[in-house]
Amino acid sequence: MAARTLSTHTRSAPGGRVGRGMLADDRADALWAMERSLRRRGFPSVAGADEAGRGACAGPLVAAACVLPSGRRGRVPRLADSKLLTPAVREQVYAEVVERALAWSVVVMPVEDLDARGMHVTNIEALRRAVSMLDPGPDYVLTDGFPVPGLGRPALAVWKGDRVAACVAAASVLAKVTRDRIMLDLHERWPEYDFAGHKGYITDVHTAALERHGPCPEHRKRFVNVVRARDVHAARVSQLTRSAPMVDDGGMRPVSGESR
Repeated sequence: MAARTLSTHTRSAPGGRVGRGMLADDRADALWAMERSLRRRGFPSVAGADEAGRGACAGPLVAAACVLPSGRRGRVPRLADSKLLTPAVREQVYAEVVERALAWSVVVMPVEDLDARGMHVTNIEALRRAVSMLDPGPDYVLTDGFPVPGLGRPALAVWKGDRVAACVAAASVLAKVTRDRIMLDLHERWPEYDFAGHKGYITDVHTAALERHGPCPEHRKRFVNVVRARDVHAARVSQLTRSAPMVDDGGMRPVSGESR
């Protein structure tokens, strides 16, 4: 089954690629150091790519890519790894990234793709697609944690990239905010699972709801806890069905002249 994109978003700021002359505005700051170094080595446009939802057992996988400008405009206030920010601050940073970025994209991969192709294959495809949608395209790509083959340009996998590279941190915020919004929508459809609270990740509340109600269509069928909850729920339903007493409401009494 081919990977399918539910929604995508792109935006390119006027002016195209980042110019070398803007490097004078760069300040010494650890989060921006890697991009600054790459620009000095002849890669003026550096993209970061990251995902959200890889460890969740419900909901889609979301990948994002982002190119920030150099200089003061690229210094997004309060930018950091999305997991370190509160939901309110993430929303503020998201708005700043969208406003300032030279190019950005978000790709949403549905549960059906994750079930059919597996997490790693779908994750790589989502990140690759997010990068390919950037317009203008980057000269260099930084990915969070592991390499992404087939990008068609120089790339580097950076351990904890969302904490050491601004463009990767920006991509992590784009992916996380987008996915959180989707999970809030799913909560409206299936409130019994409390997707608004745990966003599809494994928690005690989520596990209890899974065992009580069984999986919904947004649960990932490859996850062991989902399979176990499905079997537990099915066994409970079967037991209740077998033990339910029959109630004679009079409908089975023979009418006059009818043999028993």
